Amino acid sequence: MMTVGLFVPCYVDQFYPKAAIATLELLEKFNVKVSFPAKQTCCGQPMANSGFSHLTQASDELFTEGFAEFDYIVCPSGSCVLHLKDHLHSVKHPQKAEEIRSKIYELVEFLVDILQVQDLKARFPHKVGVHQSCHGLRGLKLAQMTELVAPGFSKPVHLLNMVDDLEIISLSRKDECCGFGGTFCVTEEAVSVKMGKDRVADHVLNGAEYITGVDLSCLMHMEGILKRQGSMVQIIHIAEILNAN
Repeated sequence: MMTVGLFVPCYVDQFYPKAAIATLELLEKFNVKVSFPAKQTCCGQPMANSGFSHLTQASDELFTEGFAEFDYIVCPSGSCVLHLKDHLHSVKHPQKAEEIRSKIYELVEFLVDILQVQDLKARFPHKVGVHQSCHGLRGLKLAQMTELVAPGFSKPVHLLNMVDDLEIISLSRKDECCGFGGTFCVTEEAVSVKMGKDRVADHVLNGAEYITGVDLSCLMHMEGILKRQGSMVQIIHIAEILNAN
């Protein structure tokens, strides 16, 4: 049986624990032995994005020591996974850090590429809009970018199509940025909010009851806008849909 270390980003742990629980339950359905290293902390992405990557060493060392033993590391956050794939380094254990970079996966890509899931036995009777986050789309290549003249694909949509009674709505601009951008939403809040409102409007006008995706940071940004607008549209992490009965 393969062993998986479950990495739960700090904001998921604090604000959206249901997504982490759904990730755990989903992996266990496919006979995966999942462990949760209790000493895990933030991956260091906020510091790195703010120009202080030299201060992430303690986070990197802790992550390397906590997750090196597993066959795979799985995380329900595309942006955190991409950060670790590109930037994790260790002075104490450089070889282990390099190995981790090659075996850490965002949940959707792990289900599609490693477990090669063909049946989810899930049901979610709602109209759902899929948000393709920039890190997942352009960094992890979870879907095809629309500006490319190339065959289309989407790993999140591939899995959602296995969910009974779920209807995926069509969007006018299906891979447009929501404007969150980590610290960008703080330093350029007016632009960030305007982009978020445009992204939300596309889902609302096309009849979405829920907006889903692989990055709760993006979904959190859009959730704030929806709540301020008094909208009935809800956000939900894709793990919660794939695990729904």
